[in-house]
Amino acid sequence: MAKKMSLAQKINVLRATVMGANDGIISVAAIVIGVAAATNNSYSILISGLSGSLAGTISMCMGEYVSVSSEKDSQRKAIAEEQQRLKLDPEGEYEYVRQKYLDQDINPDLASQAARELMDKDSLATGVQERYGFNPREFTSPYAAAISSFISFPLGSVLPMVAVMLFPPAQRIFATMVAVTIALVITGYLAAVLGNNPQRLKSVIRNTISGLLTMGVTFLIGMLLKR
Repeated sequence: MAKKMSLAQKINVLRATVMGANDGIISVAAIVIGVAAATNNSYSILISGLSGSLAGTISMCMGEYVSVSSEKDSQRKAIAEEQQRLKLDPEGEYEYVRQKYLDQDINPDLASQAARELMDKDSLATGVQERYGFNPREFTSPYAAAISSFISFPLGSVLPMVAVMLFPPAQRIFATMVAVTIALVITGYLAAVLGNNPQRLKSVIRNTISGLLTMGVTFLIGMLLKR
């Protein structure tokens, strides 16, 4: 029977999904706006957008897989090191955990009791959590992260391609930038929520400005190369 994902694992996958969609929106919007600034040929704009979407999908998918796999390898190494410490010096690890609690201004008696109870219940999970800051019982799957990006990036890229193709040449660049800006506000907010970032407005502004700057650069390049 497949093991259910924890809430933390689900949030990590959702974050990968949101950021994949965000990257798809920005990357393909920049491409189609740059090409639209250089030419009015709808076929050229569509092909460039589709090519960028395909390349970005593969890149994001493999990037997420490699990144999460590397993180998982580092976590496994940390777990092995903690297992060795517990084997050689279990009382030393208890003292380490107890001291961590004392450093947080917890009452000494309560710190000793909490450390002892947690170490008796699951010494490995407690030691890893306090020393390395992650739960060894919860790993984000590199496959789940890769698949979420593989799906979300092309979905995000659909918006700028549809926007740039629906409007006539005179309005397509402005309309695409407006649609993309709205989408970036949404993805910036969702990323802040999933990342538990209290400064959500700053996250939205940062995400939107980065997208606008990217589109602005490719627009200028397109204008310089305009036929």
